Amino acid sequence: MQKTTLKITGMHCASCAANISKGLKKLPGVKEAEVNFTTAKADVEYDEASVDAEKLKKIVIATGYGVDEGNTGGYHHHHGMSGDSEEAKQKTITVWAIALALPVVIRMFWMWEIPGTILGISATDWALALLTAVVVFVLGRQFHRNAFRALLRGQADMDTLISLGTLAAFGYSLYGMFAGGHVYFESAASITALILLGRFLEAKTKNRASRAMQKLMELGAQKARLAGPNGTVIEKNIDDIRAGNIVIVRPGEKIPLDGIIVYGQASIDESMLTGESMPVFKKNSDKVFGATVSQDGSLKIKVTAETGDTALARIIAAVEEAQRFKAPMQKLADRVAAVFVPAVVATALLTFMGWTIFTGNPAAGIIAAVSVLVISCPCALGIATPIAIMVGSSVGARRGILVKNGESFEKAKNADTVIFDKTGTLTEGLPQVEKISKNKTHYFTKEVIAKIAASAAANSNHPLSLAIVRYARTLNIPLEPIDNFREIPGQGLTAVYREAKARITVGNRRLFAAGGFPLDWIDKILGERENSSSSIIFVGYNDQVIGAIMLADKIREGAAEAIASLKAARLEPLMVSGDNANTVAAVAGKLGIEKFMAEVMPGDKSREVKRLQAEGRKVIFAGDGINDAPALVQADLGIAMGGGADIAREAGDIIIMANDPERIAEAVALSRRTFGIIKQNLFWAFFYNVIAIPLAIFGLVSPMIAALAMGLSDVTVIGNSLRIYGKKNE
Repeated sequence: MQKTTLKITGMHCASCAANISKGLKKLPGVKEAEVNFTTAKADVEYDEASVDAEKLKKIVIATGYGVDEGNTGGYHHHHGMSGDSEEAKQKTITVWAIALALPVVIRMFWMWEIPGTILGISATDWALALLTAVVVFVLGRQFHRNAFRALLRGQADMDTLISLGTLAAFGYSLYGMFAGGHVYFESAASITALILLGRFLEAKTKNRASRAMQKLMELGAQKARLAGPNGTVIEKNIDDIRAGNIVIVRPGEKIPLDGIIVYGQASIDESMLTGESMPVFKKNSDKVFGATVSQDGSLKIKVTAETGDTALARIIAAVEEAQRFKAPMQKLADRVAAVFVPAVVATALLTFMGWTIFTGNPAAGIIAAVSVLVISCPCALGIATPIAIMVGSSVGARRGILVKNGESFEKAKNADTVIFDKTGTLTEGLPQVEKISKNKTHYFTKEVIAKIAASAAANSNHPLSLAIVRYARTLNIPLEPIDNFREIPGQGLTAVYREAKARITVGNRRLFAAGGFPLDWIDKILGERENSSSSIIFVGYNDQVIGAIMLADKIREGAAEAIASLKAARLEPLMVSGDNANTVAAVAGKLGIEKFMAEVMPGDKSREVKRLQAEGRKVIFAGDGINDAPALVQADLGIAMGGGADIAREAGDIIIMANDPERIAEAVALSRRTFGIIKQNLFWAFFYNVIAIPLAIFGLVSPMIAALAMGLSDVTVIGNSLRIYGKKNE
């Protein structure tokens, strides 16, 4: 199966999106077609053996819409360009429509007159007819053109309602003008002008909502300096750079693509990626990311990811993916919108017949029917979810919170429990050796204990092992070769000294108990440091416990504040760790976490999540390690720290680009607020139609007021969504 994204032009409402989706799905070989009115994109999955991209485009065009060949949402395209031009075009049309419609509408309140007659008809009526004709048929021609195209396809959309309403009002006014009856030119002119005003305001607010995505696009560099042979430098377009190329970055310049520093060092401004304002010092062999800025150093970087695979490109793709999400209520709204227009036309016809029969006044029937046609806008229903998701995901991206899928906004709403992995999430994940204690019943010095432990630990990537090795190297302690290395998850490691043929054991009490070691000294040390937050690793040589290494992992800045914020949001924080109970209890106490789980084996983290879910809890899991991936997937919502393992980031629903625990609380608050806005949008969109249509049927709303109300309903939904930008996510 192949996937492609088409940028659609000419859509005006949710019905347009439904019509395009229906047309694409009818094509043999198309498995799925999702059309988003808000982002103006069609995401199509199809069998390339049966259909190709050109056929898809032809279907869209045949349906009455266009495909922007130069704008398929690519990595470097500035989405705001088309939005800006559409806004400017709509503004010009709207200004002219209001200017020409104003004299017509004013005559409702001030009976201005033009002296004389033409063909026996008042010159004033001719002037009204001319002004209205320009507004309706020239400036408002888009409505009639789109309605006619829809009619040829046997379909109906929002433009059908507008076209029928304005043509009915204009046609009846012409009849009245020649027959000496009342004219309703002001209805036709005001409807067209006000709906054009609504379209302009909609384009303006939608354009603002997509600006965050545009800014993300603009962050990427367009050119790169490629290191050539014999010290030459070649400037190339960013799309021509390949993985393995060496690029040169000077102070103050953007790093073009993700890569690894092979020469130089610099402070890198990574705020675009993580939201952190403080620069990060990077040196040889460190990883750097495209669109970040080298503040004070010249660098040579080996490119590891091409344009479509960079961290920035993945962020943009994830944000766009999130914006495709439809809440269950929105799916209902889409189904309603698909049958809404034919139902409204039938309702308008019945309204006309009812007024004509019961009042004997066809003019009153036409005015009521026109009001029904104009006020019944399904557009607000269609944009209720996507516009909120667009704003919410964009706000998150700007704050270093990457929402990978739109379902995350819904998942967070019912959560009541947050489980934190301790190491790397609430703590720095970079422990340091605080102290070495030796068992005085043996002759080993502290330096020898460090040497024995580090020789075995050098074969492990566990944070505690790395800390022991770093400690030995700072003291210039030489390491010995070992054989038969074995790592026991959640317990420690064993090995054999190659020369001495002695058995080495490095780990926690559980490992030593399983190995049959005497535990008296181990329990004594654990008792003495019962309230300490240090991790204690014991060292064994053959069958004796020779010492203990105390390692401390600093609590992350902002961790306590994050816990407090979650509690304030009525979420219960829990902590899980493979560390011993004393260490975990001490960290939990400092952070204000009442419940914790210690000495949890890596595979048991997901079981703990399942256990809580079985109790009826909705669980969020936040972690960063490889062993956190199963729990991240099992949880109702997985939040991965951006500095953690790749597999953890893949498993998480939300990624915190900076290793900042406070962003976890912020991500939950943003998700809840966004979903709350979605519910508000859908409620008001449904409520509007439930209230407005009966008012129009009973003649309590004039066509002009109907047009104004219809336009305001769309703007209200968009404006409500934009509140996510301006208010703190409590």
